[in-house]
Amino acid sequence: MTLLLGPPSSGKTTLLLALAAKLDPKLKFSGKVTYNGHEMNEFVPQRTAAYVNQNDHHVAELTVRETLAFSARVQGVGTHYDLLAELSRREKEANIRPDPDIDVYMKAVATEGQKANLITDYVLRILGLETCADTIIGNEMLRGISGGQKKRLTTGEMLVGPTKALFMDEISTGLDSSTTFQIVNSVKQCVHILKGTAVISLLQPTPETYNLFDDIILLSDSHIVYQGPREHVLEFFKSMGFKCPERKGVADFLQEVTSRKDQEQYWADKDQPYRFVTSKEFSEAHRSFHVGRSLVEELATEFDKSKSHPAALTTKKYGVGKWELFKACLSREYLLIKRHSFVYTFKLSQLSVAAFVAMTVFLQTEMHRDSVIDGGIYVGALFYGLVVIMFNGMPELSMAVSRLPVFYKERDNLFFPSWAYALPAWLLKILMSFVEVGVWVFLTYYVIGFDPYVGRFFRQYLVLVLVKQMASALYRFVAALGRESTVALTLGSGTNATLLAMSGFVLSKDNIKKWWLWGFWMSPTMYGQNAMVNNEFLGKRWRHILPNSTEPLGIEVLRSRGFFTQSYWYWIGVGALIGYTLLFNFGYILALMYLSPPGKHRAVLSEEPQSNEQNGGSKKGTNVLRHIKYSLSQHSNKGRKGKRVSGSTSSHTLPASGMVLPFQPHSITFDEVTYAVDMPQEMRDQGVVKDKLVLLKGVSGAFRPGVLTALMGVTGAGKTTLMDVLAGRKTGGYVGGNIKISGYRKKQETFARISGYCEQNDIHSPHVTVYESLLYSSWLRLSPDINVETRKMFIEEVMELVELKPLRHVLVGFPGVTGLSTEQRKRLTIAVELVANPSIIFMDEPTSGLDARAAAIVMRIVRNTVDTGRTVVCTIHQPSMDIFESFDELFLMKQGGQEIYVGPLGHHSSHLISYFEGIQGVSEIKAGYNPATWVLEVTNSSKEMELGIDFAEVFKNSELCRRNKELVKELSTPAPGSKDLYFPSQYSTSFFMQCMACLWKQHRSYWRNTRYTALSFIYSTTLAVLLGSMFWNLGSKIEKQQDLLNALGSMYVAVLLIGIKNAYSVQPVVAAERIVFYRERAAGMYSALPYAFAQVLIEIPYVLVQAVVYSLIVYAMIGFEWTVAKFFWFLFFMYFNFLCFTYYGMMSMAVTPNQHISSIVSTGFYSAWNIFSGFIIPRPRIPVWWRWYSWANPIAWSMYGLVASQYGDIKENIESTDGTTTVEDFVRSYFGYKHDFLGVVATVIAAFAVVFALVFAISMKMFNFQRR
Repeated sequence: MTLLLGPPSSGKTTLLLALAAKLDPKLKFSGKVTYNGHEMNEFVPQRTAAYVNQNDHHVAELTVRETLAFSARVQGVGTHYDLLAELSRREKEANIRPDPDIDVYMKAVATEGQKANLITDYVLRILGLETCADTIIGNEMLRGISGGQKKRLTTGEMLVGPTKALFMDEISTGLDSSTTFQIVNSVKQCVHILKGTAVISLLQPTPETYNLFDDIILLSDSHIVYQGPREHVLEFFKSMGFKCPERKGVADFLQEVTSRKDQEQYWADKDQPYRFVTSKEFSEAHRSFHVGRSLVEELATEFDKSKSHPAALTTKKYGVGKWELFKACLSREYLLIKRHSFVYTFKLSQLSVAAFVAMTVFLQTEMHRDSVIDGGIYVGALFYGLVVIMFNGMPELSMAVSRLPVFYKERDNLFFPSWAYALPAWLLKILMSFVEVGVWVFLTYYVIGFDPYVGRFFRQYLVLVLVKQMASALYRFVAALGRESTVALTLGSGTNATLLAMSGFVLSKDNIKKWWLWGFWMSPTMYGQNAMVNNEFLGKRWRHILPNSTEPLGIEVLRSRGFFTQSYWYWIGVGALIGYTLLFNFGYILALMYLSPPGKHRAVLSEEPQSNEQNGGSKKGTNVLRHIKYSLSQHSNKGRKGKRVSGSTSSHTLPASGMVLPFQPHSITFDEVTYAVDMPQEMRDQGVVKDKLVLLKGVSGAFRPGVLTALMGVTGAGKTTLMDVLAGRKTGGYVGGNIKISGYRKKQETFARISGYCEQNDIHSPHVTVYESLLYSSWLRLSPDINVETRKMFIEEVMELVELKPLRHVLVGFPGVTGLSTEQRKRLTIAVELVANPSIIFMDEPTSGLDARAAAIVMRIVRNTVDTGRTVVCTIHQPSMDIFESFDELFLMKQGGQEIYVGPLGHHSSHLISYFEGIQGVSEIKAGYNPATWVLEVTNSSKEMELGIDFAEVFKNSELCRRNKELVKELSTPAPGSKDLYFPSQYSTSFFMQCMACLWKQHRSYWRNTRYTALSFIYSTTLAVLLGSMFWNLGSKIEKQQDLLNALGSMYVAVLLIGIKNAYSVQPVVAAERIVFYRERAAGMYSALPYAFAQVLIEIPYVLVQAVVYSLIVYAMIGFEWTVAKFFWFLFFMYFNFLCFTYYGMMSMAVTPNQHISSIVSTGFYSAWNIFSGFIIPRPRIPVWWRWYSWANPIAWSMYGLVASQYGDIKENIESTDGTTTVEDFVRSYFGYKHDFLGVVATVIAAFAVVFALVFAISMKMFNFQRR
């Protein structure tokens, strides 16, 4: 088992990918990798080797056990079975009788058809996941297991399979040291028992984890600096003149000794002048070192292939048979549909509402068969049914996109072929299509009064089922092509626009330009629409012949709209829809098979100067822990005697820095604090009777200025919970006990002004730079009395302190995708809080996800912060020895939210060690062992049961607890002459300044967020050109009724589709910023209204540009009348329509917890708005009881404005089905649009935009969907 070490961006991930045959084939690489002498093309490397990703991608709705069971089921038992057969043969030969227990276990594990249950349970136990085995995994919006548990699950997914070589990338992120130790230890057992190979890269391995490994590979600047046995690594560096100090973890030493900033402190030969040794020089020296020489010799001799057991390398592509894989995927898909039952039930109820609306709008008693115009209404009803059924599949798109990252992981590990993933989704949705379409057809068919013959009823049902299948397959295909929500939505909306325009209803076949005829013949909606109208209008009820006519009315209606009149077109339509369904599903499978996940563009920024100066570069910050050591000696006397640390503000200055804003130091005390939540339903189902689940059981303590306190405990001990309670960040639950600030009762409004909270997941706006993030934070959080110059100087000071100066102009980016690295984001999180000049700072796991060197940098910054006289509390997961000992005090908690040690650490953790060693039965600490790891090990729940003691009780009866209570009591009384915190206003800045600051940030974010702004612009421009070419010059030649309807169709498609696209595409933007908004609002930066105001205002110019470009292109190409008034009316209504939809999208996102739900909720409104838009059924023909809704519909008002302004005053004659009339009269009689009503229409459409924006603002203020 090999440990891979190296600083960030040294090439660890690339090396692991190359060894696991997972490198991007587009990359050029040389050299070869062999397994047992076999090259990669002689076996299936993806199934012989498993790469465990550092990102945790899982299906959020599955439980831990289900995820592992699925993984085991598809990967199969693999070679365990072959090995067992070989083992029993050898046992018989050698006459060995195995241990019966082991024998049963081994046989049970390896027996095929055993559903891999035993393996799953075994891995759950090894990884310590039994407690959460039946908990769902969850995601940002769905509460599930913790980050550490997700990390273990990612590892477990690969362990349940039969792979022999494991390549694990940074698996310890977010885990405490004892959990990391357990995982690595369990992997070691697997490797040694099953004779496997494991290469594991870790960020901060503790000494005991480090000692588990056999070999070490040390990477730096893409060079292998050392590779060989763990025992010889220090010897190698000693030969180079570098020595690892005592009480320093070897792993930390190895990562720092190649770094330019830290190398000098390890130079051992003080007689010789020090010079920086580069990675290349180390690498060359290693070749001549005895370990390197033996490695070269080993590589020179080829591995004897005949010694490789045939079962060692996998030659089958998949673990189990195709039918088994299909069944496994099918059962998982079925389970997910059950878990998503709310979504599907909601869609059904939405469809029922739409059906109810449709049947009451097109009610039989109101529907006549006396003229071609009456037939047109029936055509509208059929078209509406088609559109509703088609668009009801739209949420499929976002659901398919959200599951792609998990699919790519499983596909690349050869869990199953693409078709096994794609087919179950299709087959299970067929049944749902029958149900959904059944609801629609059974409700609407006879009530609307379609042809009563039952055969025609079932034929319509068949067409709509096929339309539904075609649409679902199309959206899945688009999702697999787009692979990313914004791109997929844009593609989806573009496809919808083309399909609608080419359906034969919006634009009649006879008017389609010859260059667009191919589009008409290729459009699946055209076949669906033709089959529907053909089925209806060739029925008995439409066979009567009107006076002055020679043909049946049904044929006349079909002719007037350009539909086909032959009865065989029904079956052509059905055949085409089946063909398209198969085509799109096949396309989906191909896209899944051949397209790779969207690329990750990551610029890694080196912050070290590259020149190899004689003295090893700049002296500044040479010793990462120098400040820590310096301040330890300063503080060991200051804070540990239980005395209050006080002093005037002037004494609190940064070490060796020029200027700092004055602040008042504050202590925080808490006495008997409790926190409980309502008992989760899952636990009630398991028979728990209590109403409340208690997470904190009466904890007490004090945090003081100038004292750095560590909050520590195993995963689930309540560290973050306690911090959230103290900081006032909990959004639910029941808090009890006393919390005081400098002796006065804590009030959240004033407390937010003097405190900072660094969250574990570094949440920042992705499209602003580092410097802008700090400027924004200081602008909103520092007192307005501080002038701009001082503020900027202070920001520079903070950037110097947290070492962010080289990164000032770098965009923050998305975590793990673009912009800053994890460690740089962590520093930015701290800086954003520091520029607010707080007195008390809470930090949630500031070192998780960082390598040892980065963690030391962050800790140096934390230490510097404490030295300014601030009160700092950090929760910490897996500290190395020197990081742990840089803390002054420890607040240790055990599972269940009770404190078991509160007090000073002492020099080399002496106080802590002597306290626990004094408890009977606790084993002594080994020399050189990390005290942090030791204390977690000796106090875990299994040790408590073994010793039969409760550490919380032991602490309550100790002298230490008594001293703690005294300190809490002392600090809970206000100091003489002190005053309670008071601020004249809740926020630092005025309402106007909050608005300006938020607008400033939104402006920068939007300008750089080209994926949103540019895509919207490109989409509307492309659609303008498409519609312009489809409806070329149709606006000017109005001779027949159909010409007017065609011109209207062009407006309808734009109003509906660009509008809906705007609404959909703004939702991810609002969702991403909303998480940042929750953090900033909790920090007391602004109230919700200025934020909403900025978000609303920033859309105005972008939508204006979109509307102007769209209007100019379409107006010219379709050939509307060029007068200033008419053009400006057109632009006005288009602009406000786009704006309405954008604000509607923002509003729907603000009132729902996540994007899925908001897209489903808004879809229902779109279908209602669509039917009452005035195009499918004109307003005078809508029954009286529904007419009010067309007045409450923004699309109807947009259509009113566009049609009335263009055609409401034209006096020229036009041929209609009722004879000749003027355009103005036809528009007035058929649509009910009057030209002199335009002023009112303009006011109403503007009012809609204002109302949606207001509801958005109020919702942001009222609703908080973040559960803490």
